[in-house]
Amino acid sequence: MNADTGKLYIIMVGLPAMGKSTVASKLKENFLGEGVAVEIFNNGDLRRAMLKENTSRPDFYDPDNQEGASKREHIALINIGRAKDYLASHGQVAILDATNVSRKRRRTIEAILKDHPLLFIECVNDDPEMLSASITRKTKLSEFAHLSPAEAYKSFERRISYYKHIHAPLGEEENYFVLDSLNNRILRERVCGRMPYFVKVRDLLVSDWVKNLFLLRHGETFFNLENRIGGDSKLTDTGMAQAKALARHFRTLHLPYVFTSTKRRTLETARPIANMQDRCEIITLPEFDEIDAGQCDGMRYEDIRENMPEVSKARAADKYNYVYPAGEGYATLKERVDRGIKKALYLSGNSDNIIIVGHQAVNRMILSHFLYRRTEDVPYIYIPQDRYFHIISTQNKKLFELRRY
Repeated sequence: MNADTGKLYIIMVGLPAMGKSTVASKLKENFLGEGVAVEIFNNGDLRRAMLKENTSRPDFYDPDNQEGASKREHIALINIGRAKDYLASHGQVAILDATNVSRKRRRTIEAILKDHPLLFIECVNDDPEMLSASITRKTKLSEFAHLSPAEAYKSFERRISYYKHIHAPLGEEENYFVLDSLNNRILRERVCGRMPYFVKVRDLLVSDWVKNLFLLRHGETFFNLENRIGGDSKLTDTGMAQAKALARHFRTLHLPYVFTSTKRRTLETARPIANMQDRCEIITLPEFDEIDAGQCDGMRYEDIRENMPEVSKARAADKYNYVYPAGEGYATLKERVDRGIKKALYLSGNSDNIIIVGHQAVNRMILSHFLYRRTEDVPYIYIPQDRYFHIISTQNKKLFELRRY
């Protein structure tokens, strides 16, 4: 059997809010792009369609709630049957998107779906900050509309705790991946024999998937005019005009998320963009804060040259590896910016478009994440305030362009 032909069941596994549906969606888009007939069978979607009652209450997921367990099992069996019917006809890949955390459920799947290979993919994420952000995103679903944000968050936490009671990690199954869904890292894997689409799936799981990332630098600030570094300066009138021009430029795109640093200048640039969208959330990430200039924060470059010549000389000799006194350098910035990129992509799910509003040094590091650049050249990447970068990075397409607005 050719590695890219045949029929395959992909079984998602994992506690709620671990990124299963995002991974399933990416797999589907990639397969469709290759002309492979693929469909997702999501238990949550079917539950909301079939049950008139609001199933957001956590006790519905209590393993000791026999009525709730019976309904959930019924829904699971329907989707398993639909997946089997799909591959029995024209389908090539069927993705079962549900928690599937109990061995009992997985044994049921194995007993019914014997006609084609099964590949289990378990998503895990031990990062408490990301889990919290994922829960917050989940609680914005319509089924939680009758609850306050705090009540919805607490309800979803209890739902997770019930699933933990029955959770059994993958290990006995013949074919599986255990995926760190934040860092796109395979933690454990086992594949016995030939598996259709194995190479394609594995590569996608460990790859960043960016359909359209628009990387912006904040608008002009008063510190920019004074040639000062760092600080938390406001935008000038020109900077505000730039922000409004960006908002008009992107108004026809659907932008569910705009990511910024915690600094005033990125937030002031992002707000007009978000305000021109129907529903757009601004998410601040400290990982995107500008490089910390330490003792030099707020100083002009000419003042540094005059009053701290040893700093100016050492930084000019090796700008990438130089670290400001009591501050940061490009080399020490890399780890946190890479983490910020992972967080932004994770939180945005499989969104068609996302924006990051960053700073000069930070945007240089973001660009170097997607492009091969010698480290000594990174501090000199051109980051204008009247243009933005458009980045696509998928298995089938790589695009990098600098565009005017």
